Amino acid sequence: MDDNTKFILKVFLMSIALTLTIKYGGPILSIPSSNAIALIAVFTPSMIIAALLGWRSQQQQ
Repeated sequence: MDDNTKFILKVFLMSIALTLTIKYGGPILSIPSSNAIALIAVFTPSMIIAALLGWRSQQQQ
C-alpha cells in the first residue's frame, strides 16, 4: 500500500470515528442550545487554525 492510500484510509477512519462520536456521544452532553454556543462552535476551529498558521509564519521568518 503506498503512502497516499494509507493517508486517505487514515482520514476516512478518523472521519468515521468523529462522526460516530458526535452522533452517539453528542446527546450525552447537556449543552444548551443558544446563539452564543453556536457561534463559538463555528468560529473556534477557524480561530485556532489562524493562530497556528500565524505562529508558524512567525517561526519561519
